[in-house]
Amino acid sequence: MQGKQIVFERKGQAVLADVAVPEPGAGEIVIENDYTVISAGTERANLVQLPNTVTAKQGFPFYPGYSGAGRVCAIGAGVGDFRIGDRVVVNWGGHRSHTLKPAKDILKIEDSAIDLLDAAFAPIAAFSFLGVRKLRLELGESAMVAGLGILGMFAVQAAALCGAIPVLALDFDPARRALALKLGAAAAFSPAEEHVIDKIRAATGDGPHTVVEVTGSAAALQQALEYIAWEGRISLLGCTRVSDVPIDYYKYVHARGISLIGAHTYTRAQSESAPGRWTERDDYKAFLKLVGAGKLQTRPFIAEVVSPAEGPAVFARLAEAESVPLGIVFDWRQAR
Repeated sequence: MQGKQIVFERKGQAVLADVAVPEPGAGEIVIENDYTVISAGTERANLVQLPNTVTAKQGFPFYPGYSGAGRVCAIGAGVGDFRIGDRVVVNWGGHRSHTLKPAKDILKIEDSAIDLLDAAFAPIAAFSFLGVRKLRLELGESAMVAGLGILGMFAVQAAALCGAIPVLALDFDPARRALALKLGAAAAFSPAEEHVIDKIRAATGDGPHTVVEVTGSAAALQQALEYIAWEGRISLLGCTRVSDVPIDYYKYVHARGISLIGAHTYTRAQSESAPGRWTERDDYKAFLKLVGAGKLQTRPFIAEVVSPAEGPAVFARLAEAESVPLGIVFDWRQAR
């Protein structure tokens, strides 16, 4: 049986390739994907081979995609927890029609009211949860989310759910700033607007106590160090792949007691959650509960739902884009 998979064959070029649908071995399941979500910043970085990416280190081909949802379609020997048709979150499964995974790594979606289109965002949202959790936000502290892509939009909502007040947002795009306000931000600014440092400080008293830095831009980190409060905390959720801005660490970090906290997903707890360090699986569960309770939204930032056949054209656009779009979702039902 033939399936489909999106592959980055070389720098700047993606193709939709024919692949064999895998057979499950002992302890494995095969999932027929309904949706996978493009993580635009990460996937574009690998597509154009930016520094500090997998493709910069290992070259091509590269198999993008880590966030999706689907249904179990085949079960290997010794798997007792799943049945054919069970709906599941698909983590690190690629943009492909069918994904083979160890059953122990897959989370079943127990709430039948949760749409798989929403559930497909669980692995991406978990990144944002990590960035917020690492700040150890306390009730009543102020928070800034710098960068309003998908991760930033989830971080705005997560910070508000944690009791941050006010929650501020920062992005060049006016449409994204407007959306952040609808999702719970009290104010939103452009990094380029006049006197923005003073405005941020005025909105929080003396600068935000915490910052989720999602842009991955060294210039944005420098700006955050200028507006953050004394002894503030910054989680580095965005991947700063290019260190192209010099930072005076004595002036902005050491002398002001600022904490810079790495929030890469590889820093997660692997087997047991603890305060500020939850496992991926537990964050997926938290995401599903929040979506099911109507406390977390995904639909406002879905820009496009497209057929996988459009994948090469979508990634061609990403390769050339100055600003990557918000959520683009592949609907794999259109490839069956």
